[in-house]
Amino acid sequence: MPVEAHQPSDAADLRGGARQRLLWAYGLGDVGTGMGASLIGFYLLRFYVAAGLPPWQAGLAFGIGRLWDAVNDPVIGWLSDKTQSRWGPRVPWIIGSALPLGVAMAAMWWLPPWSEAAVRFLIFLLISVVANTLYTAVNLPYTALAAELSGDTGLRTQLNTARFTGSILATVTAALLAGVLVRDLNDPASYLPVGLVAGLIITASALLCGWGLLPAARRCQRPERAPGTTRRLLGRVARNGRFAMVLGLYLLLWCALQLMQAVSLFFLPVVLQVPEALSKLILLPFLISSLAGLWLWNSVSHRSGRLMALRWGGMLWIGACLMVMVLQPLDPALASWAWPGNALKLALLLTTITVAGVGASTAYLIPWSLLPDAIDVDPEKPAGQYSAWMVLAQKVCISVVIALLGVLLTASGYSEALPSTAQPASALVAIRLCMGLIPALLVVLGLLVVRRWPQRQPPRP
Repeated sequence: MPVEAHQPSDAADLRGGARQRLLWAYGLGDVGTGMGASLIGFYLLRFYVAAGLPPWQAGLAFGIGRLWDAVNDPVIGWLSDKTQSRWGPRVPWIIGSALPLGVAMAAMWWLPPWSEAAVRFLIFLLISVVANTLYTAVNLPYTALAAELSGDTGLRTQLNTARFTGSILATVTAALLAGVLVRDLNDPASYLPVGLVAGLIITASALLCGWGLLPAARRCQRPERAPGTTRRLLGRVARNGRFAMVLGLYLLLWCALQLMQAVSLFFLPVVLQVPEALSKLILLPFLISSLAGLWLWNSVSHRSGRLMALRWGGMLWIGACLMVMVLQPLDPALASWAWPGNALKLALLLTTITVAGVGASTAYLIPWSLLPDAIDVDPEKPAGQYSAWMVLAQKVCISVVIALLGVLLTASGYSEALPSTAQPASALVAIRLCMGLIPALLVVLGLLVVRRWPQRQPPRP
C-alpha cells in the first residue's frame, strides 16, 4: 500500500473536542496493559506458588518471563520505528495485537491439568513468553507516541498523566475483581475468572485507544529514516547523558515498586496477620492514593518543576517504607477491627499504605515525563528505540529482583505448606525487609541519579 506524503503537525495545536479525544484515547491505552501488569505484579508470583511451584522456581518462572519481555523490546521498538503505513508507524501495532494479547493474558492464569511441578513450570513459561511478546507489541508503540505527538512539555506531562490515570484506575479495578473473583489465594484454580475478565478489558481498551489516536497519530512526528547501521543508532542512545539519567531513575523506582507489589500478599497475611480476604482489599488505599498522587505531582510539576515533585514524592515514599519496618502484627485472637488493639494497628497500616501510594505515584509519572526531553536531544528522535531500551532495562531489573525474591523466600525458610503463624522468624524478617528497607534504599538511589538533571530544557522541535 503506498504511503501518503507526511507533513507532521504538533498535537499541542489541537483544541476542543480533538484535544479531549487525544487525551481520553491516550489514557485508555494503558487501561488494559496496566490491568494486566498490575495483576502480574501483585498476583502472578502468588499464583505460581499456589500452583505447586517452590518459591525459587516460581521466582525463576516470573523472572525468565520478564527477561524475555525485556529482550523483545528493542526488536519491536526497531520494527515499529521502521513500520510505514497511512496511519503512522505505531497504531497498526496497537490495533493488530489487541485481540491476541487479551487471549494470552487470560491464559496466564490457567492451571494446567498436569501436576508435576517441572511440567507446569515449562507451560507457565511458554504462556508467559507469548503473552509478554504481545504485551510489548501493544505497549511499546503506544509508549513511543508520547514523544511524537507533541514537543510541548505541558502536553507531554498531560499525556502521561492521562496514561497513568487510566493505568491506576485499571489497577483499582483489577484489585476489586481479584478481591471478588479470587476466592482463595491458596487455590490456583480460583485465579482464572479474573484472568478471563481482564483479557476482555485488555482487548477492548487497546482497540479503543488505537481508534481514538488515529487522527493525531497520522499527522504526528515520525522517526527520521536516516542512513546508517543499527549499531550506530544504539551508540547514540548509549551516549545520551539525559537518557542515562532517566533510565537509572526509572529502573530504580520501578524495581522498588515491583518488589513491594510482589511481596505484599506475603507481607500482609503472613507478617502482619491480616485476614486473607482483607489483605486482597487493603491494597485499594495504595492504588487510590497513587491516583490522587498522580494528579498532585502533575500540579506540582507545572508550578515547581518535575524534579521538585520527584523529591517530595520520593521523601514520602521513603518515609512510608521505613514505617513498614515497625508496623506490628494483628492479634489473631481478636476481631480485625477490635478496639483499641487491632483497630489502631490497622489504622496505622492504612496510613502507611496511603502515604506510600502518594509517594510511589512519582514512579509512574516523572520518568516518562522526562524521557521526551532526552529523546529531543537526539536529532533523529527514534522514540521507539528509546522507549524500548527504557522498558528493556526496567524488565531486566525486575526479572532479577523477582527471581532473587523467590530465592530469598526459599532460603529464609518460607513454606507454603505452613500456616502463617508457623512461618520461621527468618522468613518474617526477609519479607519485611523486601517490603520496607530495600525499596527505601532503591528510591534514595533513584533521587541521587537525577540530582544533576539539566534545568534548561531542549527547544520545542
